[in-house]
Amino acid sequence: MEQDQSVAAGVDSGTAEHGAAAFDLSGANPDANAYGQNPSSVMQADGALGVAETAGGGAQGADASVYATEHAALNGTADYQSAGATENGAAPTNEMGEPVPEPSYEEAVLSAEEARLWNVVTANCLDFNAWTALIDETEKNAESNILKIRKVYDAFLAEFPLCFGYWKKYADHEGRLDGVNKVIEVYERAVLAVTYSVDIWYNYCQFAISTYDDPDIIRRLFERGLAYVGTDYRSNSLWDEYIKYEESLQAWSHLAVIYTRILEHPIYQLDRYFNCLKELASTRNLSEILTAEEASVYGVTSENSAQALDGEVHPDDADKSAQPEISTSAEAENLAKYVSVREEMYKKAKEYESKIVGFELGIRRPYFHVKPLDNPELENWHNYLDFIEKEEDINKWYLLKLTFLTIYLSSKDGPSFLMEVIKLYERCVIACASYPEFWIRYVKCMEDKGSLELASNALTRATHVFVKKQPEIHLFSAHFKELNGDVAGAREEYQHLYSELCPGFLEAIVKHSNMELRLGDKESACLVYEKTIAAEREKEQSQLLPTLLIQYSRFLFLAIRDLEKARETITALHEQFSVTKPILEAVIHLESMFPCEKRIEFLDSLVEKFLAPEPSHGEVVSLGDKEEISSIFLEFLDLFGDAKSIKKALNRHTTLFSCKRSILPSKKRKADDAIVSERDKLAKTAGTQPVMANDPNVPNPPVWPATSEASGQQWGAAYAPQATYPTYGTYDYSHQMPQSAPQAAAYGAYPPTYSAQAYAQPAPMAVAAPAPAVAPAPAPTAAYPQQPAAAPQAYYGATYY
Repeated sequence: MEQDQSVAAGVDSGTAEHGAAAFDLSGANPDANAYGQNPSSVMQADGALGVAETAGGGAQGADASVYATEHAALNGTADYQSAGATENGAAPTNEMGEPVPEPSYEEAVLSAEEARLWNVVTANCLDFNAWTALIDETEKNAESNILKIRKVYDAFLAEFPLCFGYWKKYADHEGRLDGVNKVIEVYERAVLAVTYSVDIWYNYCQFAISTYDDPDIIRRLFERGLAYVGTDYRSNSLWDEYIKYEESLQAWSHLAVIYTRILEHPIYQLDRYFNCLKELASTRNLSEILTAEEASVYGVTSENSAQALDGEVHPDDADKSAQPEISTSAEAENLAKYVSVREEMYKKAKEYESKIVGFELGIRRPYFHVKPLDNPELENWHNYLDFIEKEEDINKWYLLKLTFLTIYLSSKDGPSFLMEVIKLYERCVIACASYPEFWIRYVKCMEDKGSLELASNALTRATHVFVKKQPEIHLFSAHFKELNGDVAGAREEYQHLYSELCPGFLEAIVKHSNMELRLGDKESACLVYEKTIAAEREKEQSQLLPTLLIQYSRFLFLAIRDLEKARETITALHEQFSVTKPILEAVIHLESMFPCEKRIEFLDSLVEKFLAPEPSHGEVVSLGDKEEISSIFLEFLDLFGDAKSIKKALNRHTTLFSCKRSILPSKKRKADDAIVSERDKLAKTAGTQPVMANDPNVPNPPVWPATSEASGQQWGAAYAPQATYPTYGTYDYSHQMPQSAPQAAAYGAYPPTYSAQAYAQPAPMAVAAPAPAVAPAPAPTAAYPQQPAAAPQAYYGATYY
C-alpha cells in the first residue's frame, strides 16, 4: 500500500509515535461507556487523535441556539473552524510560521436550487427529505468544492448524527478531495456520535486497513471498536473483518485469541466460529496458536513456541525430537484440553443465546431512520430491556464467564453486568432515538443502578440532540434535575420549554411555578405567572391568557392563600374577555371554592350573557353547551343560592330548553321506545300473568326499568345533573400539548403513545328470550356495532416519576 509517509508516521503531531497513538487504548477502559464522562467534554478518552474542540463550540444546525450549543460534542459535530482550533493537532502554517486561517463556509457559492433547499431546512431543521435533497444537489454541483460539501454534511449531521451512512459518504468526500488527515477527523467525529454502531466501526477499520501498514495501528482500532460493540449479537461483520485481517498476516495465535473471545459471547453464527476454531486447532501445532500466557498454562515452554513461530531448528532440540511419542501424546492431550475449555464456553454462550435470540430476531431495524418503528418492534425492545435488567436471568452466565477468564485467560477486563445493560440501551437508543420513552427509561435505569453521571449524560443527549423538540423529555429533565439538586438546570429547562420551544406552554409554566413554591419562594412562584401574563397581554389576541388567568387565580387561592388577589384575577378575566364556556365553568368552580359570600348576581349576569340568543362576542354557541352551563349554574345555586335565585334560573332553563326536548334526548327516547315496544310484545304473546311461585325451576319475569319522564327530576328532565361544575377539577393540559409531525418527515417526531394495546373484548352473550306462543317476528338484520377497543396506552403514564 502506497501512502504518504508522514501520514503513516504520525497523523497529527508529526512524530513517529502518534501514528500508533491514533488508535491507542492506553488509559481507556475497553468496556467504558463512550458517553460516560462530563457532557461538555469534547472527545472520547480513547480517541487520542488530538482534534481540538472547545466545549462551548459546535457546528450549528439550522435552528441551533446557545442552549443546544453547549453540548455540540455529543453528536460529533464540534466546531472545527472556531478560533484557535487545530486540524488533527497541527494547524497549517505559512512560510513565516503563522497559522493559515481555514476557508469559511460563506465563501461557497450556492446555486438557486441549493439556496432554496437551504431556506427549507432553515425553516424546519427536522425535514429529513429536504436535507437529503440538499445533499444530493450539493454533491451534484460541488465537484471539487470541499467547502460546500463540508457545510451541508456538518449541518445535516448536527441534526441527524446517527446516520452512519452519511458519515461514511462524508469521509469518502474528504479522502477524495483533501486527504487522509481529514478522513480520520470525520471518522473520529462519527465514532463519537454513534459509538455503539457496528457499521461505523466496520467502515473505520476498513479505511485503516487500506491506509496503514503497521498491524499494531490497525489492531488497536479494531480493539477500540470491539470494546464497544464486540458483544453485540450482530457484531459478526466486525469480527469477520478482524479475522480476515489476521488470516492475511498468518498471525495464528492472534486468530485463535479472536475466536476464543467470540465464544465468550452469544454472537450471531456462533456455531460457525466454533467450527473454525476447531479447524484451526486441528491444522496448526498447538504451540502456533497459543499466546505466551496460555503457553504457561499448558506447560508449553517458550522455546517450543518460538520454534513453531520462526520455523528454525535449534541444536538443543535434538534430545526433544528423540522422544516423538511422548511429545505427540502430550500435545494431543493439551490440544484436547484446549478445545474442551472453549467448547464449554461455546455451550454456555449457546445456552444464553437461546434466551435472547427471540429478542434479537425481533429487531428488524437496528439502525436509525426517521420512519417510525412498528408497535411489535417497540414492544420487543421494551421486553428485551425488561429481560436484561433482571439480574437473576443473566448473572449466572456472567459469573461463569468471569470464572473462565480468571482461570484460563487471566483477562484484565472482567465482565460487567452493568456494562451489558448500558450497551443494550445504547443499541436501543440508536434504533429508537426518536422516542422519548426509551430515553426516559434509560435515565431512570441508570439512576436506579446508582450511576447518576451516566443518567445525566443520556438525558443531555436526549434533550440537546435526539428528541430536543419533544416537550415530554424537557418536562422529565426538569423534574430529574430538581430531584438531584440542580435547581438552576430545572429552571433553564422550564424556561426553554415555554419561552423558546413551545411558547406559552401552560403545563411548563404551572410546573415551574409549583417548583418555586416547593422551594419556599412564593414571590418567585407568582412571578412566573405574572411575567407570562404580562407577555400575553402584549399580544393582540392571546388564546392562552384566559386559561392562564384562571390557573393563576386557582393557584393564588389554593397555594398562596390570597383570596382577595384570586378574586381580583378572576374578575379581571370576565371584564377583559368575552364569556365562553371554559371561562364560565372555571368562574363558577372557583366561586364555589372561595370561602366567602358568593357573588350570585355576578354569576347570573354572566350566565344570562352566555345564554343570550345573539351573544355580543359574535361566536356561535351550541345549544348543548348552553344547556350544560345552565345545568352547572343550577346545581351551584342549589348549594349556595336562595329560593328566589333558584326560581329565576330554573324558569330561564325551562324556557330555553324544555321545548327542545324532542331534539336533545332523541337517542334516549328511541331506546325507551324500543324497551316499551318489546315489553308490550312479550305481554301480548304471554297471554297470562307469570306465576310468582317459589319453584326454582320457574324463571322470574324480567324487571323492566321505569320509563316515566318525571322520575324524581328536581329540575325537569332537560336538566342533566352529570354536567356539574365539580368536574372542572385540575386543569387538563392535553389539548395544549404540541402535536408531533409525521416521522416520515421529521426526525424529532414520535407517536404520542408507546403502542396500541387493545384489550380483548368479551363476546356478546346471547340472551334467551321466553318461548313465544306464536311465531316470533324476524330478527332485525342490522348488527349491533362491536364495542371499540381500549384507547392506546402509553408505556409510561402521564407522570414519569
